[in-house]
Amino acid sequence: MSDTDLSGALYKARPRLGIITGSGPEAGMDMWAKLLVENRRRLGSAFRGDIDAPAVRLVSEPELGLSMELERTEEKVWQALRDAIYALDGQVAAFAIACNTLNLFAERILDLRLNSEFVSFQGVLEHWIHRSGTRRLCLLGGRQVAALGNWSPYRNLPQVAVCEAAPNSEALHQLIYDIKAHGAAYPGLNARFEALLSQIEADTVLLACTELPLLASLNTNKTLVDVTQLVAQALLDRSGVIATEN
Repeated sequence: MSDTDLSGALYKARPRLGIITGSGPEAGMDMWAKLLVENRRRLGSAFRGDIDAPAVRLVSEPELGLSMELERTEEKVWQALRDAIYALDGQVAAFAIACNTLNLFAERILDLRLNSEFVSFQGVLEHWIHRSGTRRLCLLGGRQVAALGNWSPYRNLPQVAVCEAAPNSEALHQLIYDIKAHGAAYPGLNARFEALLSQIEADTVLLACTELPLLASLNTNKTLVDVTQLVAQALLDRSGVIATEN
């Protein structure tokens, strides 16, 4: 499209979306990138370029990185998260937190009685499980998340599907730390993750950590479900660009 065509195109504002990130910051970039790709896919030939991209506001708070040790940092993390939420509230139609662990605070967030809609990871995932008919799965994430105990936002997941225990949770937790510290392209990370995946019997594996989907070109026969991708799709629904059946 030429500059003349673009300047004459009608711009129609859509509901603005929000992303809270910082645990880690790359996770917010990843969610934003998934929003852009999914938006372009849904619009197809009707996509005109920049003016049809989703309107997004992002808040990145480094203190949220303390969530990796949430048993010791719960209140400090909650205060930082609450401040980040208030910075977005009322400025966006809907927002999500680009971190599986931080969605543990979903009930507290709902109690804030916000003007903006909070789209939780666990709510989106349970909806996907019911829609897809998945009956058996393995959820991978940080130590607290994968344990499916009181510190996991997915602690109710065994009520909707058979959940295989994550293999070698300490090795998985360290892998996530190393992705954060060195980046997903660091040598050896893919091989370590592939070794963990090979120990899983379930065909469906949920990547319930925003760092794990950053590892690309994995050699595995498992069906890997990126929970961040599901949330990005749910956010885009709130912007008025509705998915059509393939």
